Amino acid sequence: VTMLVYTPHLTSRFCYIAEYLLGNLCGYDITLTADPSEALAFEGPMLCYDGVRLTPSCLHIVPAGLLAEEGVRQQEIILCHWEGMPAFFQTHGGDLPFDVFSAAFYLVSRYEEYLPHEKDLFGRFPHELSLAFRERFLEQPLVERWAQLLSRRFPQLTLFPRPFVFVPSYDIDMAWSFLEKGLIRNVGGLARSLMGMDFAQAGKRLAVLAGKRKDPFDVYEWLDAVHLKYGLRPMYFFPVGASNTEYDKHILPHRKKLRELIHYHSLGYPVGIHPSWASSRAPKLLRAEINTLQDITGLSVTHNRFHFIAFNLPEGYLRLREQGITADHSMGYGSINGFRASTSIPFFWYDLAHEEQTELMVHPFCWMDANAYYEQGLSPAQAFAELKGYHDVLKKTGGVLSVILHNNFLSEEPGFGGWKSVYEIFLEEVVYWDV
Repeated sequence: VTMLVYTPHLTSRFCYIAEYLLGNLCGYDITLTADPSEALAFEGPMLCYDGVRLTPSCLHIVPAGLLAEEGVRQQEIILCHWEGMPAFFQTHGGDLPFDVFSAAFYLVSRYEEYLPHEKDLFGRFPHELSLAFRERFLEQPLVERWAQLLSRRFPQLTLFPRPFVFVPSYDIDMAWSFLEKGLIRNVGGLARSLMGMDFAQAGKRLAVLAGKRKDPFDVYEWLDAVHLKYGLRPMYFFPVGASNTEYDKHILPHRKKLRELIHYHSLGYPVGIHPSWASSRAPKLLRAEINTLQDITGLSVTHNRFHFIAFNLPEGYLRLREQGITADHSMGYGSINGFRASTSIPFFWYDLAHEEQTELMVHPFCWMDANAYYEQGLSPAQAFAELKGYHDVLKKTGGVLSVILHNNFLSEEPGFGGWKSVYEIFLEEVVYWDV
């Protein structure tokens, strides 16, 4: 059964968010029309997005005006509540107390990130300025919850519940702790350990370099076994910048062992680019790094995750499109866990600067080990509780639990004790029951 959606103004903004909210999230087959005669003649379920109700039986939502505008301006956001959930862009006279399409568009398009703001230390949009953080719904996939309740207004339509999906991904910022770092870096690291009287760490480094012990960051075989056991399809993101900087400490791509590691993973998993800090400010460097990764894997590079989640809109995504990237996995914060776009379900990026839907698919993530550890100061047990909380919420909405982990956190090295165990427990006690 098809749902007819009537509005006298079929703007690109409305078409975009209606397809996402009603099509992607609710799972309806929808037809959009601006012709009132077509709507009046329609006998099936209908939604009317207009100031005036078209028929007595349609679901009537009064527009707040955002979807008829072009460009960005400061919006007056006053929170209300609907069915126990935060809502905004209040309207009167409709069947809902707010314009759910405008509210969803504001969050998913990241409208607020286009407004003038002061950036954080890494040049990013600060999470503290987001509406979701200020109004305390950052931990909720609010758009999905709205869609879930919206779907209950159409009991005559058959619902096909969206299955919950768990998608782990790994940023390999430093493939090995000691191996492949070269003489200077290893001598420097050894000297620091000896000067700090950390003889155990010094001995470990020497044993690894002598081939008598496995490098502690080498957890790749263990991860393979985990993925096989639980039927997981993870992604890996590798940095391949030609040099190191203050924020780029990766193994350099001319190292044969690193090239073999990347190529091995590309045979069994999707592999994406993890651009260097330097390339985020130099498009030619980004092109060079993509070429390097393509040379190593022999495959086209179409997936991206920004290092430190350092990107701004629209510039960051415009650069990706210029380089042929069709999927980005950076839609989250590098400073706190939560739902940056208030949804977990992938969506096409809407370019507000050009008022158009693009072909760049945005894959949100809601949890990263580095945020839990460095930014939020959580212990492994607290991180497990946070991760399980996101799991439980998304299990109810049929969302995508996309998480970011780093191989060094799974190493059980000093400072990271317990994180590998937490991941194992999560997979065994939580994910196991979903597969």
